[in-house]
Amino acid sequence: MKVAFASTDKVHIDEHFGQAERFYLWDVGPEAAAFSGVIQVMAESEAGHSDDKIEARAAALAECALVYVAEIGGPAAARLVAKKIHPLKSRDREPISDVVEKLQEVLKNNPPPWLKKAMLKGERICRS
Repeated sequence: MKVAFASTDKVHIDEHFGQAERFYLWDVGPEAAAFSGVIQVMAESEAGHSDDKIEARAAALAECALVYVAEIGGPAAARLVAKKIHPLKSRDREPISDVVEKLQEVLKNNPPPWLKKAMLKGERICRS
């Protein structure tokens, strides 16, 4: 499954969803994980109205099942969830690599139902 991380340094989850200019993408599965690219979005000052900014970011992240952020507002989180993208907060500037490893452990064992659904997101896109 494709997972996005809001980061200012490509190493830590340390950026607010609405202020992030880059999201670092990883393909994560129970047995393997790999960095797969960067999504560049407009800076907050260039993005215009808040609703437009949220929509543009959600559209850019459409292939992702999860997005890890330092912070996210309620309206933005609700819009992502409506698009089947699950936002997750990481308040402690966790290293992306640590989160990827933890996520792989959960996937190997018994992922919760919401995560099982998220894992299937990419399969549904590919079949359509």
